[in-house]
Amino acid sequence: MEAVAKLKNCPMSARKMRMVVDTIRGKDVETALNILAYTKREGGVWIEKLLLSAISNWENKLDGLESADDYDLFVKTAFVDEGTMLKRFRPAPHGRAHRIRKRSNHVTLVVENRVLLDREEEGAETEEVEAKEVIENED
Repeated sequence: MEAVAKLKNCPMSARKMRMVVDTIRGKDVETALNILAYTKREGGVWIEKLLLSAISNWENKLDGLESADDYDLFVKTAFVDEGTMLKRFRPAPHGRAHRIRKRSNHVTLVVENRVLLDREEEGAETEEVEAKEVIENED
C-alpha cells in the first residue's frame, strides 16, 4: 500500500529542491531521513518534514493499527514541479528596472511498503485462485 504527501507553494526554486529530492528517491525511509538530517541544503528541512508526513499518512491509512517500522517503507516516487512565480522589480541604473523572479515549487512524495500487509497477502492469494478457476473454466 502506498501513501502520498504533498508540499505546495514552497518558497524555493524547483531546481534547488530537485537536488535534495534526487538524493532520497528509491531509498528506504530510515536512510532517507538520515540523509536529510545531515544535508546542508535548505530543501532538506522541507523534505524531511514532508517524508515524516508521508510515513504518518501511511500509518493512518491503516487506522493506526500497524507501525511503519515493521513493513520496510521506501520512497517509491518523489518529484518536484514548478509553482507560481512572484514577479518583482528592482531599480537599476539609468532609470531602468530589472525583474526579480521569486520562484516556488510543489513537491510530491509517495512511500510504499516492501513487506506485504496481511490484507495484501490475502488479496494476492484470492487473485491467484480466481485466475486458476478462469483457466480451468476455459479448458
